[in-house]
Amino acid sequence: MLIGEYTHSQDEKKRISLPIKFRKELGKSVVVTHGLDNCLFIYGVKEWQKISEKLGNLSIGQTDTRRFNRFILSGASEVEVDSIGRVLIPEYLREFAKLQGKVVFAGVHNRVEVWNEGAWIAYKKAIRGDADKLAEKLGEIGAI
Repeated sequence: MLIGEYTHSQDEKKRISLPIKFRKELGKSVVVTHGLDNCLFIYGVKEWQKISEKLGNLSIGQTDTRRFNRFILSGASEVEVDSIGRVLIPEYLREFAKLQGKVVFAGVHNRVEVWNEGAWIAYKKAIRGDADKLAEKLGEIGAI
């Protein structure tokens, strides 16, 4: 399970070091794609295969399904993790998530999210005030 929060800086070549705890679980090759809330999602290759299979099996007859599949699947890129744990995220994905300077890696069960540090801080501040309401909604559907 991928959990935890880590802040790392991009180097001069725009490479970012994956946290060691995530490297062990993700492997030597990862898939990076557009995420939700203006972050990026990183999946291990095996997990990505499951996700893409589920998305690929959805009906293309619905506009929302086609749009979401295009967003997630066409934005995906397989990236190698180098010998010291760094990844080079493609420019179009770095631009999408506004990654500059420091970035935050957040483990979220089966994926790692990559955030612009300022955006992550603002996001956490916003949801902190709603945590009780969110927990109540999840409790209503039996999730917690």
